[in-house]
Amino acid sequence: MELINQHTKRIMEGCKERAREAGLEFQDESLEYIVTNRDLLELTPKIMIPTLYDYWVQDVEVLKEKGKYELYPSNPYETVINTRPAISFYNDNNPDWLNVMIFYHVLGHIDFFQNNLFYRHTWDYDFTGQALSDKRVIAKLRAEKGRWVDYVIEFSRGIDNLVGYYNELSLLDSPPSITHSKKMNFYFDHFLQNIKKINISNYIKEVDRYNQSLKHNKERGEKHFFSKVERKYPEFEELFKKSLQKKSTSKKDLLQFIMENSSILKKEENQWMKSVMQVIRKTSLFFQPQIRTKIMNEGWASYWHETLFMQDDRISGHEVDFARVNAGVTAMPRVGLNPYALGMRLFYYIEESAEKGRLSYDFQRLNDSEKRKKFDSKTNEGKNAIFQMRKNFNDFLFINTFIDQDFINRNNLFVSGRRLNKSKMVWEYYVKSRNAKQYRQMLFDSLYHPPHIEVDQKKSTEDSLYLTHKFEEKPLVKEYLLNTMIGLEYLWGGSVNLETSEYLPESESKEYAMYTSFMGSPGEEREKPEMKWQRVLYTIKDRKLIREQL
Repeated sequence: MELINQHTKRIMEGCKERAREAGLEFQDESLEYIVTNRDLLELTPKIMIPTLYDYWVQDVEVLKEKGKYELYPSNPYETVINTRPAISFYNDNNPDWLNVMIFYHVLGHIDFFQNNLFYRHTWDYDFTGQALSDKRVIAKLRAEKGRWVDYVIEFSRGIDNLVGYYNELSLLDSPPSITHSKKMNFYFDHFLQNIKKINISNYIKEVDRYNQSLKHNKERGEKHFFSKVERKYPEFEELFKKSLQKKSTSKKDLLQFIMENSSILKKEENQWMKSVMQVIRKTSLFFQPQIRTKIMNEGWASYWHETLFMQDDRISGHEVDFARVNAGVTAMPRVGLNPYALGMRLFYYIEESAEKGRLSYDFQRLNDSEKRKKFDSKTNEGKNAIFQMRKNFNDFLFINTFIDQDFINRNNLFVSGRRLNKSKMVWEYYVKSRNAKQYRQMLFDSLYHPPHIEVDQKKSTEDSLYLTHKFEEKPLVKEYLLNTMIGLEYLWGGSVNLETSEYLPESESKEYAMYTSFMGSPGEEREKPEMKWQRVLYTIKDRKLIREQL
């Protein structure tokens, strides 16, 4: 692995200039490395972070991928990671024209990393430097504690998808320029609403009075405001002081709760385990936005590599080569999902819709198909619209807002179904639906959505941890249940209870039995009966898992 040469670096700097002129925003510094395909095989298990901590599963993944590579050699174009400065890796045999296209794609990714609000908790530090420090901590502990370090890593990674990602983002929601006193927050957020329960009109009058008091002098104005409050509500000051004595009630994710409350981790000789668990939690939090913006991120990068490369004079003589490579990356499959293709087409669709004013209420309320086709208010807001989407949306919001029937019809999209042709004994794919709602649902089902599991503090004790799965009609994967519960028991230092929902076995469901009995001729489908769910409790104690129905 080595840095790109000066000739190639000049190409990259030229691409940066053109990308900035088009409106992309990113930091000046970036690092570009030339790697072989085998280098990429070794970096991939570490999520392309060379300094990430060592773990035995990574070695297994490297061996597995090397075996695949021997059978099916592949040639990835690039990989870019969200660090400070941004680091990207390139194949060692790319021609200059291909590097131009790839550099534009990479710059699209970097712009997305550094401007999308779902990444804002990653903006203030360099993760590669942090990862190197964490790697050294774990290596030192491994030298002292041996295999126990790997046990803690494995058990923590078993629940690292449950980290409080949105809780972390919520701490950054308030702009730093907006600061309010704790007394003001308590008065308006709690005292008036929960204790006095005043009506809306009086509440608004109090807000206006507060704003008027602060109009000329903030400090004296607030004192004057609360002097009147205390005359009207003598109990206010005492209640406010009591509120300051209360501990923070901010929600803790499962890893945080265990680190703060586990009886085994409170022992002095086990304090090192918290350091390892904190590394696992920080690493998971760092990669959460990448998982949740896959379609947008790849679509944004594909939009810009196509837009900018088509305007670049360095394309001369390589139009056919570009078309071939670009089609391989952004072609829309008939069955399955290509995030590059879907995301790119959505950005083009949003840009055109905004240009014609079709994101407005006036257009949305039109039902006449001919009027919808001809609607064009020439707003010239297309680029502004897609930059706003890039800043404020994730995959779920992106799909839910802009996958509509017009988009489905324009791109000839559909939901495919699969059925068994019993006469030929082959699977057949067919067009199941062209409805936008069903297509959206298919995309939602493909998105990352970890289970919502909370600690029930009322039912938990020092010796027993009680977890509740907030059921969303997606059952937990049973094959991982035992190992995960064993890990939780070890980290908690006592028994662990997990309340969840499971569907009734097929043999217990009369509706399902009737459905399977009356299936018609080959290819005929009948609507499946509604699933019957039941609440169950899993308990692990002394590494023995017990299941009971609630």
